[in-house]
Amino acid sequence: MVNRMKEQLLQGKAAFGVSIMIPSVQIVEMVGKLGFDWVLIDCEHGAISLETVELMAMAAQASGLIPIVRPPKNDPEIILQYMDRGVMGIQAPHVSTVDEARAVVSAVKYHPLGTRSLAVGTRAANYGFGITLGEYTQQANKEILVCVQIEDTDALNNINAIAGVEGVDVLFIGPSDLSQSLGHPGNSEHPVVQKAMREAFESIASSGKVAGTAGNFEVVTNRLEQGVAYYYVHLTTILNYSCSEFFKRVRII
Repeated sequence: MVNRMKEQLLQGKAAFGVSIMIPSVQIVEMVGKLGFDWVLIDCEHGAISLETVELMAMAAQASGLIPIVRPPKNDPEIILQYMDRGVMGIQAPHVSTVDEARAVVSAVKYHPLGTRSLAVGTRAANYGFGITLGEYTQQANKEILVCVQIEDTDALNNINAIAGVEGVDVLFIGPSDLSQSLGHPGNSEHPVVQKAMREAFESIASSGKVAGTAGNFEVVTNRLEQGVAYYYVHLTTILNYSCSEFFKRVRII
């Protein structure tokens, strides 16, 4: 149950993922064969059931990927359901205060670090095979990744305090909702949004936590230079880019 991606990030190395909103085990398996480090199973904006999350987590781990889930909201009961399916981390949306960040950590971690409910025989605990429940809780508290999304103006104002919350590993700057919160919906390239993101990355770096964001192929180099290590592209972005490149070539034949 070693979280290789979390180790990679804590060593200062970038980890690249793909966000999937479509309920498909096969797509997860393909992503694993293409060399990515992790997969975001997006249940906030996607149409993925709890049962399919478990299957996608199985496919991820079988393919060498670390499965991270984005829940529809920051509700401890909802987060618990995903954690028990065996995912290796939570990317919690719209975390704007210290209390909200602490609540996410508490929902993900077992005592003494949190209040996550403990049960015998879950997939997350290897169904109870070959490991005691006590050993499992210690491993889970160490290996599970906690990512909080900074995507509202209130979150920007509180970013230093949120970064100081024990148990938070990654602060993820969400470009789409942040652009909307800053008055430029859908225009993450607007100078106001770019300035806010740049300053946020600087704050995260100063805190010693890992900075994350999403984007396309054109901005990834710039983001890495800004200190981002937790980075993903959307599945649709990959398809759009690949198809555009394909048609550029066939149309000149």
